[in-house]
Amino acid sequence: MMKFDFSNMETDHFKTMSEFKECIIRGGESAFAWNGSVYGVCFSESGYCIAHADGNFEKLCRTPDDVLEYMVGNDRLRDVITRVTVLRRTI
Repeated sequence: MMKFDFSNMETDHFKTMSEFKECIIRGGESAFAWNGSVYGVCFSESGYCIAHADGNFEKLCRTPDDVLEYMVGNDRLRDVITRVTVLRRTI
């Protein structure tokens, strides 16, 4: 069963890249905004899926490091994960 934590942005914010990786390794899902676009990350049968919130630009990834290589606009996710605005996060 997934646990949702909606307490505040500080709680939901990814403080480190390792925290993000640990979240998705454990099956956590998140939705976040960066530069006016919303993205989502979830676990899939073959690994991890990341895409725009509307499903466009979906990429299936084998590892959390592959997810971090996804381009969010002009930025690589690994370079901005600690600065994105987390909209929803399961832990």
